[in-house]
Amino acid sequence: MEATERARLDAYFGRIASRFAPAERPAAFLITHLLPERPSFVRGVAEVTDLRAVLPKPKSVHTEALRKVEGSGHACDELSREMFVDPDRAVRYIEARAAGRAVVLLDVGGYFAPSLEALCDRFSGRILGVVEDTENGHRRYGALDKLPCPVVSVARSPLKDPEDYLVGQSVVFSTEALMRSRGDSLHGRTALVVGFGKLGSSIARLLHAKGVRVTVYDIDPVRRTQALSQGFTVARALPNGLEGAGLVLCATGALSLRGEDFGLLRNGAYVATVTSSEDELELSGLADVYERAHSGPHITRYLTTGHYFYLLNGGNAVNFLHGASVGPFIFLVQAEILAAAAVLADGGLEPGMHEVGPTDRAAIATTWLDYFNR
Repeated sequence: MEATERARLDAYFGRIASRFAPAERPAAFLITHLLPERPSFVRGVAEVTDLRAVLPKPKSVHTEALRKVEGSGHACDELSREMFVDPDRAVRYIEARAAGRAVVLLDVGGYFAPSLEALCDRFSGRILGVVEDTENGHRRYGALDKLPCPVVSVARSPLKDPEDYLVGQSVVFSTEALMRSRGDSLHGRTALVVGFGKLGSSIARLLHAKGVRVTVYDIDPVRRTQALSQGFTVARALPNGLEGAGLVLCATGALSLRGEDFGLLRNGAYVATVTSSEDELELSGLADVYERAHSGPHITRYLTTGHYFYLLNGGNAVNFLHGASVGPFIFLVQAEILAAAAVLADGGLEPGMHEVGPTDRAAIATTWLDYFNR
């Protein structure tokens, strides 16, 4: 990022932070993809909150971005799912960084969900609430029997629509780039898109535009009807879609393929995902059946007697291989995260799922247009 671009981005987040600055800054923990432009967002979070720790998602850490964040004096702690699965461990961690404080948790993917009740009950301070960025995380919090605090989700915000569309583009770009590295092409291929939400529908449309014959499968019958209305073939069941697909793109944010599903793939099929392998794919048992071999940069061949397929980027989000860039549109979502943190800091929300209001979203969009509609 050039110095002028960085200065513009810092000014943008400074303006957003000044608009939404709460009366009292709460402590905050930030889970984030630490990509090259992310230090400016981290600085914005630090203006709205007292940022106690940044927890970079482990498979999307840019070395220079990490250096800049740490150089700004922010602690960067190692993140794993296990860290917040054990309630005792989760409470100890938050206590160590923010004992007795009012705390906002900024999440990407529902990491805090398994221990949220324990944190609200046992933490010496007070958990003001959670801000969640992704559909996967939205569902994880929504699945809890009873939310012990407010969760402000930006996952379904209209400000996120441009990001979802462009992430779909980056997924298709990276998938095709890896296939081409083996002399293969998307054109003329058959593909199965598992999941027809915002990302999956974007991916399906982009694949179709590239001459790919696309079949869709989604567990939600409403989404299956939507896919049919847009002209896609819809598989009645997942095995039906897998058997003929030369490319499988998993876009559910949840478990898409179980161990037994891989045996249904046609020989030479490629498998790619839009999120981490621990969320989308059940890979643990494959080592007992398949031999793995390197088959090109970021391509793993799984081979057993009479059957083989290719897994892209180890089953992790394929678009992060090429920066996962969606341009300045990501700053709309990040600004809404700052606004959501300020809403939680000001209090007044009951436990449950919430969204940022339309007036605040309009203000964010207006500010964004001032800086990036050039």
